[in-house]
Amino acid sequence: MPIISKVGRKSPKVRLLIGSIYAILITGALSMVYPFLLMVAGSTKSAVDVSDSAIIPAFLVDDDALYRKHVEALFNESFDQMQIAYDTTALSFRTLDRPARGNAPLVDAWREFLEETKPPHYAYTLGYLRCPVARGVLPHQLRAFKRRLIERFDGRMDRLNRAFGADFLNWNAFWVLPEDYLLRRNQPGSDPLALAFREFKESQPLGSRVYFSAEGFYKNGFLKSQYAKDIRAYNEAHDTNYASWSDVHLDRRLPAGPGRTQKERNDWEIFVRTILNLYWIRADAQAAPPYRRFLQAKYKSIDALNEKYGTGYDSFDEAPLIEEVPSEGLALSDWDAFLQGWKDPDTGEMHVLPAETIQIRSLDFLFRDYLKEKHGSLENANSALGASFKDWIEIAPPQRDFHYLAFQDKTAWLRWEFIRRNYITVVDFIVLHGRGILNTCIYCSLAILAALIVNPLAAYALSRYKPPSAYKVLLFLMLTMAFPPMVTQIPVFLMLRQFDLLNTFWALVLPGLAHGYSIFLLKGFFDSLPQELYESAEIDGAGEFRIFWQITMSLSKPILAVIALGAFTGAYSNFMMALLICQDEKMWTLMPWLYQLQMRSGPGVVFASLIIAAIPTFLVFALCQNIIMRGIVVPVEK
Repeated sequence: MPIISKVGRKSPKVRLLIGSIYAILITGALSMVYPFLLMVAGSTKSAVDVSDSAIIPAFLVDDDALYRKHVEALFNESFDQMQIAYDTTALSFRTLDRPARGNAPLVDAWREFLEETKPPHYAYTLGYLRCPVARGVLPHQLRAFKRRLIERFDGRMDRLNRAFGADFLNWNAFWVLPEDYLLRRNQPGSDPLALAFREFKESQPLGSRVYFSAEGFYKNGFLKSQYAKDIRAYNEAHDTNYASWSDVHLDRRLPAGPGRTQKERNDWEIFVRTILNLYWIRADAQAAPPYRRFLQAKYKSIDALNEKYGTGYDSFDEAPLIEEVPSEGLALSDWDAFLQGWKDPDTGEMHVLPAETIQIRSLDFLFRDYLKEKHGSLENANSALGASFKDWIEIAPPQRDFHYLAFQDKTAWLRWEFIRRNYITVVDFIVLHGRGILNTCIYCSLAILAALIVNPLAAYALSRYKPPSAYKVLLFLMLTMAFPPMVTQIPVFLMLRQFDLLNTFWALVLPGLAHGYSIFLLKGFFDSLPQELYESAEIDGAGEFRIFWQITMSLSKPILAVIALGAFTGAYSNFMMALLICQDEKMWTLMPWLYQLQMRSGPGVVFASLIIAAIPTFLVFALCQNIIMRGIVVPVEK
């Protein structure tokens, strides 16, 4: 019988009361839904939008926000590398704007240049490889490379370690660093893993590559760090009058001619001799004699040189000038020493590569040479490219426009990638890391089974036989709820260690085998069952076990569902106790693994892990809600 009759509901006051109740319930629901939506939105965040607090991520509806997120991932969250490649004045990824319009002819020329010349592997790096700021995220290219290796080695990390001479603990510990071959100290590896990544890198599309710009490095990595970002400070130090940093360029050779100052020449020499990677530096043929004199001064005899270099020269005159810099070895070290300057310890003579013979051979100059050869004159190039360059040196590789045009063709894919990549990171960590899923399934199954056996038996005994001390037993069981689990952790741990049960499923299940509140609920439900059924069963000759199983348990499905859900929730969410008594990673359940993931990850991955962790509980409740609601309503009606 309803509390308010149909006639009473027609009263304005009652309607106002009911409307107020609904308003309060809706407000309460919204107060719970809004934080949940914020968490869902947070699960798609990266470093560029982590401070946004909208329930709808901006990149889903705003192309500017999507572009910033894409560029951040393309440059592996390195703002310095983005400044070098784009030569932009943006202060951060958050302030980066889309190009007004890309120069399509220049972009096409850049694409043709890359396809025809095929720059070497050290000329570029891949995007979507690493997220050092967002932390813990598996970007697209890293996932693709790891997936290729998993297929190659049948998922066996031990086989990969043997083949590559590596020492990765597992697939979740696997990573590769984006290359940076602008600095002198960075050299490509020659180990099997580096060669495998090089092969993978060369198979990726041009739009996912970031090519190194020596001019961008000179301007944004060297000059601005020396003279601040204000062009006035640079002009004052160099006695120049450049209007902006866009007027400053890297010369192929030592700066000379009208208007060039000695300070500019000094900067150029310091940059080329000590900072720029040797891959981008070449020497004219006139440098061969001083280079051979340097070798003779260092090794004294041709036999000593041949022994160190593994060569068979008859004299130092046969030693060739370095053209393509070796990736390793003594020849690389000697060439670096000759470029910087080497002082003979015996004679005190300084051997150094003459500055006038040095030239820079980076993609910036190679692209200009390509356009010059293709179009002949600057006027023809401007006409074909729809540009107005005043000098060849003003032409820079249009990487920003190139990446932007590629971005416009894949906005839908990018949105889908940013929506799911944090979730992929969590799933990848859980599936490939230990036996978290299997252990959780076993633990939850045992916990539910134990709860549905021990608690009903105890409650049945108290309800069926009604011992004189029944209420004292119930009071004792209820008193156990007065102590939080943290109080009992130490004695439980000591007891389990005494019985040598640590790192076993027994250690997980036994401490929660009997639950006082569950026994209390079950006894109350059993007391409400009709006693006539028990009397009829006894008259028909049913035994005690049959009465318990076929009558009591059959009629108690709603409350048993509530008990099972409580057992599942307690086992599934058990973190501290599971970590304390099962310190072996092979026995860890999902909660310890997710905790470890959260400790090494940023907010986006943390939010994604919380949502994924909540899915099993939500599904169990959604699938069993009818039975659970019956468990709440039926005892009240009776």
